[in-house]
Amino acid sequence: MAAPTSNNLICFTNCFLPQEDGSLIEKDLWIDERRGVILDAQRTFFLRKERPNTIIDLGGNVLSPGFIDIQINGGFGFDFSVYEGDDQTYRDGLKLVAEKIVETGVTALVPTIITQETTLYPKLLDLLRPWSPPHAAHLLGWHAEGPFLQMSKRGAHSPALIISASEGFKTFESIYSPENLADAEDWLMSGDTVHNTVGVRIITAAPEVEGVMEAINEASKRGICFNIGHSMATTDIATAAVRNGARCITHLFNAMPQLHHRDPSIIGLLGASPYLSPSSSSTFLPFPSAIISALNASMHSLPITKEPSIDHISEALDEIKTPPQTPMLLAEQALRKSLLPTGKSTASPGSAAITAIPLGGGQSSESKLKKDLTTIPFDRPFYEIIVDGIHSHPNSVRLAYSAHPDGCILITDAMKILDPHLKDGVHDWRDGRRFYKEGDTLYVEGTTTLAGSVVTLDKCVRNFVRYTGCSIGQAIKCATYNPAKCLNIEDKKGTLRAGADADLAVLDHQGNVLSTWVKGKMVWARK
Repeated sequence: MAAPTSNNLICFTNCFLPQEDGSLIEKDLWIDERRGVILDAQRTFFLRKERPNTIIDLGGNVLSPGFIDIQINGGFGFDFSVYEGDDQTYRDGLKLVAEKIVETGVTALVPTIITQETTLYPKLLDLLRPWSPPHAAHLLGWHAEGPFLQMSKRGAHSPALIISASEGFKTFESIYSPENLADAEDWLMSGDTVHNTVGVRIITAAPEVEGVMEAINEASKRGICFNIGHSMATTDIATAAVRNGARCITHLFNAMPQLHHRDPSIIGLLGASPYLSPSSSSTFLPFPSAIISALNASMHSLPITKEPSIDHISEALDEIKTPPQTPMLLAEQALRKSLLPTGKSTASPGSAAITAIPLGGGQSSESKLKKDLTTIPFDRPFYEIIVDGIHSHPNSVRLAYSAHPDGCILITDAMKILDPHLKDGVHDWRDGRRFYKEGDTLYVEGTTTLAGSVVTLDKCVRNFVRYTGCSIGQAIKCATYNPAKCLNIEDKKGTLRAGADADLAVLDHQGNVLSTWVKGKMVWARK
């Protein structure tokens, strides 16, 4: 008698499935191994009148959507920001990272490039088009972090390469190339991408830098996720950026002003009301171009101090310390004072004119303003956070999550030396230098200079549970559903919805990865 043929259906049983609200439920999951998608079990049985030939008992473990890392600079010896003149060598490096990172439960990532020579962007972003190497994590697209950053919050980005966007979105096109910034559909169709490929583009920029605010709306219209980062934006400017289309905050707490009770700045967006409300001391200006120019002019007077005993090479960690209430806030307050009583249009060179909203004039102006603002809904942005215990203190992580749990996205921001098998000790690095690895921390050999972190995303999930006291299901949500929702790809990635890609990670209840599946096929298993 002939052996029964496989119907390509797999049923995972005796397992807990993370839900989009962060809970866990005990339930079977069916997938189609051939098509690599998750199935609606009841509908499939009704239509096909058959059950899966393959049953996999997961022994009570967690069957999670695969993790998504939306900010990672490299790994396993390859740096996404380094192009040595050969396209194939670069693609081989991408493939290496995608093949090895599945061990950490990551099934999709967004390669991130830091500030570059402007001539390199068109080539690098074209090479970073969506790609799914066989038996490896999906390379979803690109995250361009720079060059439109605030100089005082540049981290390890080269100051010589940081620029403004004097012509708004046209400057973005001239740097990244129009082809890389085309409408989402045109961008996906212009390359060799497979039909129905998920594609992602992210730009991190400082909204107070000349021309950036004007570019946010156009970039968002084209399907690009715009992040606020490496910025000194005040609360009003950060709020205006979100209203204009900015969707996420890059590595929260790092490369931005410290939280201040009078001007909580970018961090304060996590605590924003669902409706805009006028402040008792200032009036919200939805497009503060003149304020932005004044703030940029004030940057020359910022106090700059170096840490006395420690230096930073990590891209996210601040190289320059700035106090929580900086001259930028004072400049804004002074400008408001000069603008508001007159009601006249005010502009500075290179910026769009704005009309101040007069506070005088009785009930007709101020009452109308309050009524208008309190009826304008405001959606808080998502925020990335590095949960390695180095970039952000555990208490800070818990504060952020308590304020805005639905916006939390775990990232690694890892560098090329990411490798879970790298032993502690001295290792070769670059330019003849070496580093000393101690756990998840790297130091330049013989110094206390931080060389960044090598934390993996599964470790971030486990740390997150310890730091915040949340459940494993809630931590998983921050590495799966939240990043997918931020990027508008939750129908295909980061969830267990019927029709979504069967990208899965089997975890124990402590968050340790036991096996990883991509498009319905197992690509890694713990031995």
